[in-house]
Amino acid sequence: MAQAALKQVIRTALDEAVDWKRISYLLHLSRALDELEETRLVPEKKLHYQFSARGHDMAQIVLGSLLTDRHDAVCGYYRSRPLLLSLGVDPADALGSAMGRAGGYSDGRDIGVTFNYPNPQGPSALPMSGGVGTQYTPAAGWAQSIRYYGEVLGEPGYERSIAVACGGDGSVASNGFWSALTIATTQNLPMLFYIEDNGFGISVPSSMQTPGGNIAANLSAWRNLRILQGDGCDPAETARLMQQAVNEVRCERSPVLLRLSVPRLQGHSFQDTQAYKSEDVVRSEWARDPLPRLRNHIVPAVLSEEEWEETKLHAMQTAEAARIEAESRPIAAPESVTRHVYFEGEMPVVGGLQGHGALLPATTETAQGEGQRISMAAAIRRTLEHELSVNKRVALFGEDIGRKGGVHAVTLGLQQRFGAERVFDTSLSEEGIVGRAVGMALAGLMPVPEIQFRKYADPATEQINDCGTIRWRTNNRFAAPMVLRMPGGFLKTGDPWHSQTNEVAFIHQPGWKVAVPSNATDAVGLLRTALRGNDPVIFFEHRAMLDHVWARRPYAGDDYALPFGQANLTRHGDKITLVTWGAMVHRCEEAVEGISADVIDLRTLMPWDRQSVLASVRRTRRCLIVHEDLGTAGFGAEISAVVAEDAFMYLEAPVSRLTMPDIPSPHQRALLDWAVPSVAKIRAKVETLLQF
Repeated sequence: MAQAALKQVIRTALDEAVDWKRISYLLHLSRALDELEETRLVPEKKLHYQFSARGHDMAQIVLGSLLTDRHDAVCGYYRSRPLLLSLGVDPADALGSAMGRAGGYSDGRDIGVTFNYPNPQGPSALPMSGGVGTQYTPAAGWAQSIRYYGEVLGEPGYERSIAVACGGDGSVASNGFWSALTIATTQNLPMLFYIEDNGFGISVPSSMQTPGGNIAANLSAWRNLRILQGDGCDPAETARLMQQAVNEVRCERSPVLLRLSVPRLQGHSFQDTQAYKSEDVVRSEWARDPLPRLRNHIVPAVLSEEEWEETKLHAMQTAEAARIEAESRPIAAPESVTRHVYFEGEMPVVGGLQGHGALLPATTETAQGEGQRISMAAAIRRTLEHELSVNKRVALFGEDIGRKGGVHAVTLGLQQRFGAERVFDTSLSEEGIVGRAVGMALAGLMPVPEIQFRKYADPATEQINDCGTIRWRTNNRFAAPMVLRMPGGFLKTGDPWHSQTNEVAFIHQPGWKVAVPSNATDAVGLLRTALRGNDPVIFFEHRAMLDHVWARRPYAGDDYALPFGQANLTRHGDKITLVTWGAMVHRCEEAVEGISADVIDLRTLMPWDRQSVLASVRRTRRCLIVHEDLGTAGFGAEISAVVAEDAFMYLEAPVSRLTMPDIPSPHQRALLDWAVPSVAKIRAKVETLLQF
């Protein structure tokens, strides 16, 4: 009897802390929006992607109602609309975005179920992605930024802030989930993992995602992780567990995983007939519908029968009004679709240094050009050191970059000077490195993640792609500027794993800028521009040039910055134009000794200085493009196409390329020397073209 009385006291206390009237309204609203889409908008072909949240909705709304801190952030997935409604998203934005209308989440650029909600004065919904599991590591990055703002920057107001990642049971098999789990538990971050387990990943049962179909049970021995689980259809239990989970993260400043069992009452999407479920399974799921359970829980204790019906009617009216408003919205002007791929002078609502109030020193395009010549590695290190000293929002991280100083020694000594909170090692997960950086960048920091070798970026491809498109697909509501440092290319030998260049892959990722310095001066200028900029940048550090004698230059100065898209004419002549970058610049210079030739070091490949190239070719009437990457679909093909299209009438010889053959980088030195464009091969190609 005493135990029953205690449970009632606890239940009463929880009920008083939860606004059940608002939750019931939002639950009815979510159902009304689902029904409008299913019965009208999809059949009328006004909407093409529809994911019902029935069954998941009540628990999400309870969670959203508990996210009250200004710096809270949540990253959900395609079934998270009820959560967004609870944060304050306009239902007309929700429907309008689903219909691809102007305004809303993306101005019609993205599918309407990939939500975002910038809210500088309250909890934000970070930009969601269409990829399963991609929400976890950015949320971990946001959680780390919460600690960073409080402990490193000493800013008040972050003492109870948390980050939340929501995902279905299918997502727990993803790299992103495990990477974020490692980050949160090794760093003891204020992060909540909320797993909505409906038993199916589309048609695949949970037992195929994790042994036994219960991720909470499997993680019971995971260190530094509090595990909670229960029934997401029971209002009282849902409220109790949600409050416990959120409060533990807020108070203990450590991660919690909450798994709630919920039914997915409709198919994975509108087109999914659920033929893979038996009738018994479908009946059992509908028997767990949280809507009637909520009614039984709060009527008449909180709402009268009349009030319940009035709430339902009000929600239906709101949904219909939202539909009318959404359908009245125009389609965005088609020509506007090319805007906001890169920063255009207008700050996003959330993300980036300047958008979050950072004040940066002035720069100059004039290099000092005096003093001792230093290696490119030393120049990069010195630039990073200075930017760390003048901007406390800069943070460096990656595998082995801390005490070891990086496998290329570029970050040597930086952790000792700036501390392990600002220069730190990470677990061996490129997905985690880049995804974490995304969350930190969204929070207004300047993350400088390092991928040890170009080839190692492949596991992070999804995060790299998603990061580059954030500004565009949210129509400048969010942006995630960062500098992704990436060594690559041959050294004394090559191999298929450490010597890849393949810069063209990043040029084909919209939203990223790509820098490929060939020497210490350019490395300083381009890196400083990137570190103070508003776009994500791939900063490619060629292994052969980090300590190459030719690449050594005097330190260009603490204020030196180079604009992107401005090539360097390293040699001037009138017989032929050589276009190149990275390690091939000095080889091209040697190859044209005694020949009147322009040698153009592009320095950046996105954007690239096509005007300088075209002006030179129109004057010399011959063009040779030299690069280390493979020939087929290499970036030289793009340059060649532009020259052929815009300077064809000036040419006295075919536009030509000299590249590696279409093979991985070979290891044996003799094989490597044969494959990579050499001084002798470049000169021979030049002489052939001069004979036309």
